[in-house]
Amino acid sequence: MRLLDIQKRYLEEKGDKYAYFSAMFDVHRRLFEYPELLAGSPVRKIDMTQEGVLFEIEYEGVPIKICADPQDAHSLPLTFLNFKNYDEARESRFIFQMIQPGDTVFDIGANIGWYSLNILLRKKPVTVYSFEPIPASYQLLVKNFRLNGQSAELAFNVGLSNENKVVKFFFDTKCAMASSMANLRNHEETVEVVCQARRLDDMMTSFSGLKRLDFIKCDVEGAELLVYQGALKTLETWKPIVFSEILRKWSKKFNYHPNDILDLFRKLKYECYVIEGESLATFGRVDDFTIPTNYFFLHNEKHEKLIKELVRD
Repeated sequence: MRLLDIQKRYLEEKGDKYAYFSAMFDVHRRLFEYPELLAGSPVRKIDMTQEGVLFEIEYEGVPIKICADPQDAHSLPLTFLNFKNYDEARESRFIFQMIQPGDTVFDIGANIGWYSLNILLRKKPVTVYSFEPIPASYQLLVKNFRLNGQSAELAFNVGLSNENKVVKFFFDTKCAMASSMANLRNHEETVEVVCQARRLDDMMTSFSGLKRLDFIKCDVEGAELLVYQGALKTLETWKPIVFSEILRKWSKKFNYHPNDILDLFRKLKYECYVIEGESLATFGRVDDFTIPTNYFFLHNEKHEKLIKELVRD
């Protein structure tokens, strides 16, 4: 039973005070388990305030404050508590290595701001444009920016695609990071929300202060090809490094194959790479036995120096 329900029942029934103490403590006692749970975890502190539950996570030397979604069982702060690590730790290290002070970064599918904040706080000065279509996630994104002393002026409540239109998104309330323009999991916790979708090429005309674009991180749960189709001019003009999640099972929901993305980038003179050990390795084609799900795309000419540094012979 929820704490407020226990309290409400006691106040309404004027029950036994000591039974009330006991019933509340049966729930409160969990608080005293958390110091042990925090041990060995990047989570340094959990603050409970009237505006929510705030986690302070020290990730590779950088402290970040994140407000947790009370409905999301898979939220990043809880992932760190549950597993004491993060599945994309290796990918994060490469991303942070590639982004340099002064760079401009697009975080497409920003969710509640984990990547945006990591980049902003560890690579000063840097400019990050964050794109998140789901209203509930966008609200947390803006809140987390504020908690970390960052402006949310370049955080946009919009999804990127190959058309400018209002679209139906499937918002997974128990795993917000799995929300998509396709109903990926058919969970009963998934609800439909109406969001704005835009082509990146069209949005670029409104970014008057944009002088460069160096890095794109794109994780949109299967709609990655649609994002790149709507960004062909941007990619050809600026030639940014691109980090992209690409899963066969999700791209199938959008009626394309991951190799369609690889072909699109190769036409733009990019090559595809995956992480192997402490280096990048050239990647060929996706097949039914492919294990990697995260890919880096580097332009053959613009990123020639970086390719020599990071790609193994």
